[in-house]
Amino acid sequence: MCFRTLCGPDGGRLDDALVLTFAAPASFTGETVAELQVHGSRAGVQALLGVLGAMEGLRPAEPGEFTRRALENGKLDLTQVEGLADLIDAETEAQRKQADRVLSGALGQMAEGWRRSLIRATALIEATIDFADEEVPVDVSPEVEVLVSEVQRDLQREVAGVAVTERIRNGFEVAIIGAPNVGKSTLLNALAGRKAAITSEHAGTTRDVIEVHMDLGGLPVTFLDTAGMRETEDAVEKMGISVAQDRASQADLRVFLAESHETLPVAPQPGDIRVLPKADRRESAEDAVSGLTGAGVDRLISRITDVLEERAARAGTATRDRHRRDMMRADAGLSAMRAILSKGPDQYDIAAEELRGAIRALESLVGRIDVETYLDEIFASFCLGK
Repeated sequence: MCFRTLCGPDGGRLDDALVLTFAAPASFTGETVAELQVHGSRAGVQALLGVLGAMEGLRPAEPGEFTRRALENGKLDLTQVEGLADLIDAETEAQRKQADRVLSGALGQMAEGWRRSLIRATALIEATIDFADEEVPVDVSPEVEVLVSEVQRDLQREVAGVAVTERIRNGFEVAIIGAPNVGKSTLLNALAGRKAAITSEHAGTTRDVIEVHMDLGGLPVTFLDTAGMRETEDAVEKMGISVAQDRASQADLRVFLAESHETLPVAPQPGDIRVLPKADRRESAEDAVSGLTGAGVDRLISRITDVLEERAARAGTATRDRHRRDMMRADAGLSAMRAILSKGPDQYDIAAEELRGAIRALESLVGRIDVETYLDEIFASFCLGK
């Protein structure tokens, strides 16, 4: 690193800068890189880019090009690239931690460990096939079974955790459900700390689903204010109720504002929360909430946070549907292989091929093979200079 004055081709002064050079492979991309740290004014940077762009052999980088070069040069695997994209987009502490874990290579390291175990299992089976007359173990199936079953157990645990990690990355949805004019929109406004939804004493004001994004204990959460559910002849209100029922059913958590004797309009699921509405009109505010006065709101937020934090604790390392598909493909191959293995040495050649298929699925997971279809979509989300 050195301090230099940068000048244009006419000798005119552009700026003072710290100039850093990184010799290959000790750089982010694995290539020799020079970095200019200038003062950062828009006009100064534009003037410098203009001079650099006029030089032969230089051009502006495409979105994500530096990261793509890092992938192609083996500095990052595909899961780390995705982790970097998530880190750039992270808005909450839970998202940052999750993305940083993937960027650090945790998923790639797990996949490499699984791959080594499966390569060992394949070698044992192929030794039996190719060197049946030599001094090799006659029955390798017990050791192969142990290796494969351990990998399958880990794969299935990670697959089960993908749904939660996707929610941490994209946000949990919490639907507020209840009859018309029960205080759902007022509660949403209280949670948001602003007037996000229109409130009125007239029933049926909310016709569409209103969304408010929040950070609860570091978790990204979207609250949904749904249309009040009741029997109605109003065609537009009917449409709003239908949409509300669909979104409420698909949400991660439902908060029911309902009297204790009321039949709930949507079937509750484990973890859902039921509270009494309009605590400000009751003698006892216990188990009740009022968006108008704020009574019980903090207690409700705490209950919602506890439920979501408990679910977030079950998150795995894999974060995307692509990861889930590749791991499920590997798991399916291992299940088929174990079924074939039980049939004896005559079927070992088929078992070995199933193992190789599972290995290829893991290699696809970290980007060693079959990734071209993913790359354009992934790098399109990066900004210039990344």
